[in-house]
Amino acid sequence: MILVFIEHKDCVLNKTSLEAITAAQGIGKDLGLKISAVIPCDKDCALAQEISNYDLEKVIMAKNEKLGIYTPDGYTDAWEQVIKATNPTYVIMAHTYQVRDFAPKLAARFGKEVVGDCIRYRNEDGKLVFTRRIFLGKLDADVIIEGDAPYFVTFQSGAFRGDNAEKGGSANIETMDVEVGEIRMKPEAPFQEAKASIDLTKSAIIVAVGRGIKSQENIEKAQELADALGADLAASRPICDAEWLPIDRQIGSSGQTVAPKVYIALGISGAIQHIVGMKNAGTIIAINKDAEAPIFDIADYGIVGDIFDAMPVLVEEIKKAKS
Repeated sequence: MILVFIEHKDCVLNKTSLEAITAAQGIGKDLGLKISAVIPCDKDCALAQEISNYDLEKVIMAKNEKLGIYTPDGYTDAWEQVIKATNPTYVIMAHTYQVRDFAPKLAARFGKEVVGDCIRYRNEDGKLVFTRRIFLGKLDADVIIEGDAPYFVTFQSGAFRGDNAEKGGSANIETMDVEVGEIRMKPEAPFQEAKASIDLTKSAIIVAVGRGIKSQENIEKAQELADALGADLAASRPICDAEWLPIDRQIGSSGQTVAPKVYIALGISGAIQHIVGMKNAGTIIAINKDAEAPIFDIADYGIVGDIFDAMPVLVEEIKKAKS
């Protein structure tokens, strides 16, 4: 069996959990394992019905009044009991801040480690090999987990596409009353990001600019294209380092990892540090004067040319298509 962690806030789904379901479904097919989802909660949660529509064996609501607000003590206690009751081979989670907080504590209770922030896996004769980035994305490390199950694995945001999670199931919903011991902390109000910040992991379309934009004044031309598409504007690291765009717009190994349906790279050469942050986009469109730019190696569509010639034409054609 594989257990998948479903993260939520007041029964509102964190959509990175759908990426974890996609990963678990792939592993389940490779190894012939059934998949169950686990939702920690303090009450009957409508989210369970939503998750039951995916191709899963069952949805487990781990229920206790102390699980209404996330705490590492509460979630660890709940998960420990679910794991002992179900005896899974793998526990799969999205690599969120919350998971980073409690997953190592949970794994330690079973004398295990967490293979964290993985970007993919492969099946070698029934043995899974997980790949994770090291040294700021400069190298990939392959990891094989030894010893007895359970194995704890987290996947980087964007490593799998949440909209690829298979539906069509009719999973049973089970309630498991769990015991939660002492909660040694009093959670404060959730951190609120500044109004200017943006979560690019939720963007369906992204227009990203690189050094080829030449100056801060030219960014508004890229913004026109983004506005025409209903897209979010992002950037490679040099643009954010120059403070032409805020740091929360940076994509890459030291920024956000995204998987939009469409990613348009304007004047971005395609350094590996940037590519690791956007290579899982559904469709990648690159515009660059350099025909040898590495970005073309992963692009689905490419235009070799000046972005300042291409952008106004694209904006005009998009507006025509909408009219």
